[in-house]
Order: sequence, then C-alpha cells, then structure tokens
Amino acid sequence: MTIFFNQDRLVIRLFLWVVLLLIFFASDSIAGYDYIDINNPYIKKIPIAVPLFKEMNGSMDEQTKAREASVLLSDTLEFTGYFKMIDHGAFLEHPEKQGISETAINFKNWTVIGAELLITGGLSMSGNNITMEMRLFDTFKARRLLGKKYTGGVSDQRIMIRKFCNDVMYLLTGSHGFFNSKIAFVSNSTGKKEIYISDFDGYNPRQITKSNSISLSPAWSTDGNWLAYTSYARGKPDLYIKNLKENRGCVVAKEGVNITPAWVPGQFALAATLSFSGDPEIYMLTGDGKVIKRVTRNWGIDVSPSFSPDGRKMAFVSKRSGNPQIYSKDLSSEQEKRLTFQGKNNTTPSWSPKGDKIVYSSMEDGQFNVCMIGADGGEPKQLTSSAGDNESPTWSPDGSLIAFCSTREGVSRIYVMTSYGTEQRRLFSMPGEQTNPKWSSNNMGN
Repeated sequence: MTIFFNQDRLVIRLFLWVVLLLIFFASDSIAGYDYIDINNPYIKKIPIAVPLFKEMNGSMDEQTKAREASVLLSDTLEFTGYFKMIDHGAFLEHPEKQGISETAINFKNWTVIGAELLITGGLSMSGNNITMEMRLFDTFKARRLLGKKYTGGVSDQRIMIRKFCNDVMYLLTGSHGFFNSKIAFVSNSTGKKEIYISDFDGYNPRQITKSNSISLSPAWSTDGNWLAYTSYARGKPDLYIKNLKENRGCVVAKEGVNITPAWVPGQFALAATLSFSGDPEIYMLTGDGKVIKRVTRNWGIDVSPSFSPDGRKMAFVSKRSGNPQIYSKDLSSEQEKRLTFQGKNNTTPSWSPKGDKIVYSSMEDGQFNVCMIGADGGEPKQLTSSAGDNESPTWSPDGSLIAFCSTREGVSRIYVMTSYGTEQRRLFSMPGEQTNPKWSSNNMGN
C-alpha cells in the first residue's frame, strides 16, 4: 500500500509540474508570436508609441535625463526600419504624468490613435547613479510583453536603452539585432586616410590609427577584439593586425602588397591578398600573421575575400576572366565558381550573415552601384541607382541592414539601407570623406 501511495503522489506531482509548465509557457507564448517578419520585403512598419519617461523623484536632473531617455529609445528603435513612431501630439494620455503601471494605462486611448505597441518608462537618480524601468505593451491585447529594470552610472544610460531595444527586437523578431555592434571605416578628416570606429548608428566616431599615411580595408575579428587593415605607414601596403583592447599586434610586411584582409568566422585566422610570390593571390594566415597556406592559384589578381558564416566557403574578386568578377570557392573541395557575369567591374563582396546572399559593388555605364546575388549565383538585384557611386557594402550582424559608402551628396559618406534596398539614409556627417565601412559582429562591448 505504501508503494502504491508513493507512486500516486509522484504521479500527482508530475501532473502538477506539467500543468505549471503549460501555464508558464501559455502566459509567455506572446514572446513567440512574430510581430515582425524580417524576411518580408514588403513589411509594414509597426506603429509604436514611446511617451516621455516619468521622473520618479521629480528633480530637474531627472526630468532632463527622462526626456533624453525617451528620445534615445525612439531614435534607436526607429533606426531598425521596423517601426513607425507615433507623434506625441496625437497622444490622448501621458504616462509620465499619470503613471507607468498597467493599471494606469487606458489601452483604448492608444489603439484609437493607431499604436499597436506602447513603451512606458520611469527614471530615478541618486547621485551619479541612475535607475530605469521600461515596459513594452501590446495595446490591442492590453497586456505587457516585456519589462526590464536597469541600474548603473548616469553615463550608462545609452547602454541601458540599447539592452532594452535588444530584448524588444529579440522578442518581436527572434533576432538579437545589432545594438552591440560597431562600424569601422576610413576617413580623411585629418588630411590623411585613417581608420575610425563608430557605434552601429554613427554615434561616437573615434580615430583608431594615427599613421599619418594611408590606411584602408578594415576587417573585424568575430569577437570584436581584433582589427586588421592595410596601411602605407612604411611606404608600401602592409597588413596590420591590431588588438583594440590591448597594446599589441603584428605587421605582415612581405615583399609586394599585403592587402584586403578578412577574418575567418569564429577563428583566430584571416585571409588576405599577398604578392610575395609574384602574382597577387589570397593566402590564409594565423592571427599573429604567419602564412598557413595559399588559397587561390590563378594568374590574374585575386583580392577581397569574404567568408560564408560557417567559414566553409569564400567569395572573392578575380580578374582571371579579364574584368574583376565575383567568384566563390569551397575551401574543402577547392571547387571554384564564377558568380557574376553582368557588370564590367564587380568588387568588394560581402557574404550575408544568413549565408544565402552576397552583396557587392558593380560598375555599369561608368557608375558603381550596390548589387546583391545568391550565394550560388543567379540573377543579380541592383539595390542602389541614380545616386552617385555606391560602393563597399557590408551587412549588419543580423542581416537586416546594409551599410555602404556613397557620393550622392558629392563627398563620399557612409549610408545604411534595409537588405532590400529601401530606406537609404546617411549614417552621420563628419569632415572629409568616409569610405570602406565594415560592420562588426554583435559581440562588441560598450
């Protein structure tokens, strides 16, 4: 009898655990609901309302920071291209005055103005510390989807906002987005071409190299700790491999050119074009600059390697057919395939994070434009047109955006657009010209 009794109790406990799990997942099932289909080229932007944050203690400093937080949150979400921000003038209620909890919200006042999503926030300060609480609501279902609380220094406000946006995007799309990523680029603001780095949205651009020469072709390691680039600091094109957090690195200065580096995904290794053998070919190197092996073997310049996300294939540019064209190479079988046949000058390929597309620069009728082609070839699609020269495309780590440089305003600037070529806009403006953008992974620290 005791054995049966214990078995019955075990069955009941298991049953209760199953019920609790079902209730838990049912209450959280909204997290799996696809509000945003990131693969839909005709995606409808989600109308979202972001009222001013509520200052919890009512001080003037809190009021200033609360306003900054709401504006920063709106700008960060709008940058993704997925949201339509509801104008504050249309608001029928103001959570910063009435309260930010669920009980204080009249969801009908938000649905009537077309807001499908609502974010409320509260902010408090204590000395140099700041605490922010943010909540995301589905206005039609009148339920909270996400709630987060962050505490840190006043200078950490932007980091907190980006962490929340990262959670919002993951909930709505299943992707962590690009809020921890950075963009490296070349600028001649100082009169010389140097490497700079900015946040994903162009915020806080800062100079990395000070060679007082020509620096080109920045390339990120997967972990974001290393940057490889070409520099003429010693009078000829050498390859520099630099750790951004520590004062160390190396220089590959073999005879001839040492150019166009690209890191192997997930490895402390990279490919680059070297010409010490006489013909510019692509070689594999360790992260400390030692040559591992030769990858291409064909008369005609081979440059600009770009790896598939799994590192098994490599796209590159070759003049073996007469004009620069995009090729791919299976690194295991060593089989090579020509991908582009349209355009007289196809350069700077960039393999998409999903592995299915390659973007590149293509010259036709004397003008460069950004084009896209399948990873196995096929019919290319032109993403830019009638707007100066558009070159050096590079993918955001989630594959939703493409950064590129363009002369549409006269001087070359860095622009971004969706992966379908829509919503093209300038990333930032600074003295001189900016070229050669390269987007990092989403593993970068702040």
